[in-house]
Amino acid sequence: MQLTIILVVAYLVGAIPSGVVLTRIAGAGDVRQSGSGNIGATNVYRVAGKRLGILTLVADMLKGMLPLLAMKLWGGFSEQQLALVAVALFVGHCYPIYLGFKGGKGVATALGIYLVLSAPSVGVALLVFAGVLWRWRYVSLASICAAAVIPFMVYLFGSSLPVVIATVLIASGVIYRHSSNIQRLSNGTETKFKG
Repeated sequence: MQLTIILVVAYLVGAIPSGVVLTRIAGAGDVRQSGSGNIGATNVYRVAGKRLGILTLVADMLKGMLPLLAMKLWGGFSEQQLALVAVALFVGHCYPIYLGFKGGKGVATALGIYLVLSAPSVGVALLVFAGVLWRWRYVSLASICAAAVIPFMVYLFGSSLPVVIATVLIASGVIYRHSSNIQRLSNGTETKFKG
């Protein structure tokens, strides 16, 4: 029962739509009605500016990181429980109850999760992300490549089986959530990053 409550709370925390909240507070309207319609940091950046884009990135990352960090600091939780909470946080972001289950693509929230579960893996994934973004200027492609790499890194750095499985599920979710971007990349119609 306790784990069920923790998972529900994790989902509800993950479901907090940072981009929507921040843009509304700033008077920038509903980010879902502009640009790509996504609630994530990239669309907020394009629609409402760099400052709000960065704030959204940080907020989405923190909601993935802080609950897991609190569990680790509190102690008494198994690797399996940490892995389950990580997946619940990610699912909350992608399918938030507050927005009719239409959420973001999960990259920043996944980043926050991975920083707690396997920080060294994040270092490698960020290098991949930066390299792909520098070469091709597509945030979506960089995100997909980083997501594809990180499960292998988590495994190589010796994480437990539950954490590896959670990482595979989350990375697969990130790639799946980029299905429309993959289609646009194939068609040559994806928007390039102009930061």
